[in-house]
Amino acid sequence: MWDMDAARAALPVVLSGFGVTLLATVLGFAVAVAAGLGIALLGRSRSRWIALPVGALASFVRSTPVMVQLFAAWVLVPGLDALALGVLVLGLHYATYLSEVYRAGIDAVPKGQWEACTALSLPRRRVWRAVVLPQAVRKVLPSLGNYAISMFKETPFLSVIAVDEMVHEANAFGSTHFAYLESFTLAAAVFLIASWPTSLLVRRLEARLAH
Repeated sequence: MWDMDAARAALPVVLSGFGVTLLATVLGFAVAVAAGLGIALLGRSRSRWIALPVGALASFVRSTPVMVQLFAAWVLVPGLDALALGVLVLGLHYATYLSEVYRAGIDAVPKGQWEACTALSLPRRRVWRAVVLPQAVRKVLPSLGNYAISMFKETPFLSVIAVDEMVHEANAFGSTHFAYLESFTLAAAVFLIASWPTSLLVRRLEARLAH
């Protein structure tokens, strides 16, 4: 049965874990956004020696579970701080998905834009920086938001490498006080309260950009 005293005691513990969860999400998504764009651009390289290995590596990362990647990184890089390692693994994992989002956005840029840039003899770097990427990023913003929410909900996997994120703290409190119902319910409520408004904002942004 629900124990209100246990719930009151669990709430500060769960909220302290939420701070770590939020930090891991923000930093991990920053890594994913930057690395995903890099992977997308390298995948479009005219050199097969660059494009093929990058594509193969991205496919491999997408095809393996993030939990396995976290554990493998923990074993292979034992000296790195657990939170920093988790941020990098989550970021690089999601970067492979965001690279496909960027690719779709770049492919959606009208062909006439490319032709106009060629006619104006614009440098390739300027074409990407001033013409292609601004249009592509605008088209994929809603998808980026959805992946940010998805990453937020997958941060509990960081408990595999002993990061004190929210679910890890809820589990620790539950095992210590025999109050799993209260601690995990509170953790679920915090996930819902944090992610639901964000998902509504993403839908609103998607509807706005569709016009």
